[in-house]
Amino acid sequence: MLPVNPPTRLLMGPGPIDADPRVLRALSTPLVGQYDPWMTATMTETQALYRRVFGTDNDATVLVDGTSRAGIEAALVSLLAPGDRVLVPVFGRFGHLLTEIAGRAGAEVHTIETAWGQVFPTSVIEDAIVRVQPKVLAVVQGDTSTTMNQPLDELGAICARHGVLFYTDATATVGGNPLDVDAWGIDVVSAGLQKCLGGPSGSAPLTLSPRAVAVLDGRRSVEAGIREPGDEVSDDPIRSNYLDLAMILDYWGPRRLNHHTEAASMLYAAHECARILLEEGRDAAIARHELAGRAMLQGVQALGLQVFGDVAHKMHNVVAVEIPSDVVGDQVRTAMLEDHGIEIGTSFGPLHGRVWRIGTMGYNARKDTVVTTLAALEQALRRGGHPVPQGGGVDAALDTFAAADSPAVRA
Repeated sequence: MLPVNPPTRLLMGPGPIDADPRVLRALSTPLVGQYDPWMTATMTETQALYRRVFGTDNDATVLVDGTSRAGIEAALVSLLAPGDRVLVPVFGRFGHLLTEIAGRAGAEVHTIETAWGQVFPTSVIEDAIVRVQPKVLAVVQGDTSTTMNQPLDELGAICARHGVLFYTDATATVGGNPLDVDAWGIDVVSAGLQKCLGGPSGSAPLTLSPRAVAVLDGRRSVEAGIREPGDEVSDDPIRSNYLDLAMILDYWGPRRLNHHTEAASMLYAAHECARILLEEGRDAAIARHELAGRAMLQGVQALGLQVFGDVAHKMHNVVAVEIPSDVVGDQVRTAMLEDHGIEIGTSFGPLHGRVWRIGTMGYNARKDTVVTTLAALEQALRRGGHPVPQGGGVDAALDTFAAADSPAVRA
């Protein structure tokens, strides 16, 4: 049997992306027991880092061990008891995912939908809140299936006015697009490492407001076997053990009440992702993603390619490119991978085979990766029989980077 030896790839799809080498080094460091003083101190330090990443003072800021979907499910199954109403605005594949998870938790799910490639006006969401009167509003911030970024900054105040808890899935946006949990009044946010945070999939940072924690407290049940006198046993417990956020908070909190064995290597990776982001500065990282995304956008447009969706509401870190009718999309993707070692994505549902999704996120939101990808795409298109301006994409991207680096812009 051979050792694991993956091929060298430049991952320029919608995620995952190439992890920052500093994060990979953190993953390779020695394991420590879950109650070692160094380990618990590192957990506490990681919580403090993610408060700054999310822009919150929430004490209840933790990691859920699992991919970003584990964070989503932990949030929804912990907030929603069977029969609770939840409202999900659906504008892509991952809104449907929230609907699926909430339904499996036994919630009464209400949805509103808009065409893929569009977002919702705030007024439409508020009208639906008034009509449905949900316990929870659950919204994807950035849906990579469509590349759209739903504005959230006014929704927190609306939810507070109507007594609704506000949850958002920020897996694909945090670290590369504006997100201010406290300023925007968001009660619960879950995320992942494998996009703008520049790490591997496998850990889900999550934060909860005091209002959300109060909901968990009403459903708190401490397991038999570790229960002590005075511990709660709810008549309406959270319908998952592993993803029970009340128990996870007890594990991360002062009691360190045993729940699971913390995934030490993923803790190290999550810690390093946050440390790197904050070392760069949140605003600087968002600006870097905006610039790289704009350069990629202008590069594909300079190749004569059409961009899908409402560009005014596009995420900074991924663009959906309409596949020209005279090429086979999967053949171009295969050529990119086999000839250049570059991965780009397609999409799901009504967009499968209709668009390529090209990401510029995390460690890969850089000038060299943007230029290399555009050069490879140009060559793959030309060999596939689609005429493109020679050097057009690269030139447009380089012009974008040069303009951003001009003395006038820096001033």
